[in-house]
Amino acid sequence: MTSTLPYWRLSSFYLFYFALLGATAPFLALYFDHLGFSSARIGELVAIPMLMRCVAPNLWGWLGDHTGRRLTIVRVGAVCTLASFALIFVSKTYAWLALVMALHAFFWHAVLPQFEVITLAHLREQTARYSQLRLWGSIGFILTVVLMGRLFDWLSLDIYPVVVVVIMAGIIAASLWVPNAQPAGHGNRLAGDGFLIQLRRPGVLAFYGCVALMQLSHGPYYTFLTLHLEHLGYSRGVIGLLWALGVVAEVLMFLAMSRILMRFSLRRVLLASFLLAGLRWLLLGTFAEFFWVLLLSQVMHAATFGSFHAAAIAFVQRSFGDKQQGQGQALYAALAGTGGALGALYSGYSWNLLGPTLTFGIASAAALAAAVIIGLRLHEQNQGTVP
Repeated sequence: MTSTLPYWRLSSFYLFYFALLGATAPFLALYFDHLGFSSARIGELVAIPMLMRCVAPNLWGWLGDHTGRRLTIVRVGAVCTLASFALIFVSKTYAWLALVMALHAFFWHAVLPQFEVITLAHLREQTARYSQLRLWGSIGFILTVVLMGRLFDWLSLDIYPVVVVVIMAGIIAASLWVPNAQPAGHGNRLAGDGFLIQLRRPGVLAFYGCVALMQLSHGPYYTFLTLHLEHLGYSRGVIGLLWALGVVAEVLMFLAMSRILMRFSLRRVLLASFLLAGLRWLLLGTFAEFFWVLLLSQVMHAATFGSFHAAAIAFVQRSFGDKQQGQGQALYAALAGTGGALGALYSGYSWNLLGPTLTFGIASAAALAAAVIIGLRLHEQNQGTVP
């Protein structure tokens, strides 16, 4: 690492931010199940934070681009995330929990897109090193799912909100440690183009549509995998380790991404990610009772999240000018939220009606549809680089 890059300060933020994702993705639905809600209500409650990603990132992204005060948005968002989530201690009714999910997500989803712009501003022309910072988010996720899986084997899920609040406090502390940075100008690179004009460049809209499809395909995974495996007889400790395995694979992929992106086009990396996602959901929906299949499917997280996310961040960074970076990253987060919310909703309604196999089958079809779209609409010469 060069002396000018605040590597550990940036990394610490990713560690705590994705530790919070590690606390919610595998265990939020389990907590709602513990409170006695049906699969349909669980799907709705899990979908609410994802739906907020359709609105919040674009609002905060516009504000960040127009004021330039991205770090202030990050810090205020982190404080308000904790304050609003702490309302969960007031009541556990469905309506109140829906309000808590909406409020805390509105601020939580303000944070990451703006922080991504700050990180890329620190990296400047070294964007290939982004994965070396982002891997600490994966490490935070791993530590959280392993420790919380063991913790909930020993203790009641009633302590779940307390653990989440502690992690949120870590996000606040890390945000106060991070130094500010603004995107540097690059001459006239897209200087005359507005955000909407850049959005209509060849392949960009197709890319964003595929982002939504990819996250929709993750709906059953993030909403019901833990409950699915628990019903198959796996302990919470083992389930936590399986979640961790997926993110270990993701970390290894992040470490290799700078070399992969130098050798392969963004189109090829995205296409491979979508195809492997289609296969992964079929395996989880059909053969999850076989432990070796679970191991294989979790290793495939390296593609369905790791290579996909790194390639997507690179695509957005290359496709928009410096003054539109915040809106580009926010739109990525918003469409990911739209897809994720739809995925949580459909899986919540179909889980009892159609069963795990068909629910994951729908997820597979969504990922394969994304592969077809990216294969047809994103050409090699338009793989996200600015002419």
